[in-house]
Amino acid sequence: MASLYRHIVIMGPPGSGKGTQSAVLTEKIGLYNISTGDLLRQVSAEDTPLGRDVKGLIDKGNFVPDETILKVMQEQLKKIPEEKGYILDGFPRTLPQAKALDEMMASQMPGRGLDLVLFLQVPDAYVIERIIGRSKCAHCGALYHERYKQPKVFGICDVCGHKEFERREDDTYETVLLRLQKYRKLTEPVIPYYEDKGLLVCIDGVGPIDVVAEKIRQVVGY
Repeated sequence: MASLYRHIVIMGPPGSGKGTQSAVLTEKIGLYNISTGDLLRQVSAEDTPLGRDVKGLIDKGNFVPDETILKVMQEQLKKIPEEKGYILDGFPRTLPQAKALDEMMASQMPGRGLDLVLFLQVPDAYVIERIIGRSKCAHCGALYHERYKQPKVFGICDVCGHKEFERREDDTYETVLLRLQKYRKLTEPVIPYYEDKGLLVCIDGVGPIDVVAEKIRQVVGY
């Protein structure tokens, strides 16, 4: 059964599994997956005026302003065929971004505005455990977790067979607490905004990947 939803945002605190579940939805219902972090890194590698601006901000450790993120997102969304559909992971991250996205879609891409916002609910303790325990294959980028998703053979990547793994330098307890504080301040106000629009569906994000994916499937319907 094809999903009725073609324009989706997936939200949740850092470490809630947004990227993982976005990948599942992308595979199951053929959506174009846009991860803000990946997109900004991709744009920063391009030798264009926008790419150079983004690279300069990232290299200096500065936040990419809403205006620039919106410009990047606008260019990316326009590349997607109308029949394809999309899922946004990591955007919008603030209330001004959410409002600007609605305005942009209404004025430039009518009929392609959001029809579903999935909010993954997980407690802080679970977020902290997830983030400080995660790693990835240094060769192919396959994701692992010391508790929830270890390689089938210890020390060997399931996907490519390499034996080198790495962790993000900022996946520490102190940094996670700071990221959660920032999330509470900047991103949580987006939740009631989408709730008022009748777009928000809350998903219990605690549990194995396949269990959470099944909860999402029951909402999205594929």
